[in-house]
Amino acid sequence: MTTQAPRGIQTSGGVMRTASLILATITTGLTAGVFTEWSTTVMPGLGDVDDRTFVTAFRALNDAIEKPLFVGVQFLGALLFIGLAVVLHLRAEHRRTLIWVGAALAFYLVTHAVTYGVHLPLNEKIMDAGPLTTDADFAAARAQLDEAKWTAWNAVRALTSIIAFACLTWALVVHRRFTHRTER
Repeated sequence: MTTQAPRGIQTSGGVMRTASLILATITTGLTAGVFTEWSTTVMPGLGDVDDRTFVTAFRALNDAIEKPLFVGVQFLGALLFIGLAVVLHLRAEHRRTLIWVGAALAFYLVTHAVTYGVHLPLNEKIMDAGPLTTDADFAAARAQLDEAKWTAWNAVRALTSIIAFACLTWALVVHRRFTHRTER
């Protein structure tokens, strides 16, 4: 005999599924916001300054973003929570939600691939540029970043993370519809 939770009360599995979706959506949305902000504000703003200011500011921003709050909680946290949501929705009755969470995972994996394949190597070039004392040194360091490539690929990861966020948002809607229907 199977017992059901009282109406309006989720089982522990239901709470875990809901929590994983909410946390995945929040962390993915925050990450998408960061990448979008770099595309729409930071890089265009830096593009208007001289080489010394660009390199100094980019290095400071890169140092600031490589902290546990962004890297651990948002960027990697989103991947962890999306993966957890996939696992928790593997049962047949959760397939409608799983489709959207799986799509979010695919788009977010592209975001990670772009970050590790394009951005981190380019960032390392500007961070590892030797001693910078002359205007020519700063110009060479800026050129090593390949600003056009960095910016174009950042637009890609902003878009893929926004799409992942949209998929997770819709997954929450589908999940709620499923949960609401089974409570009746």
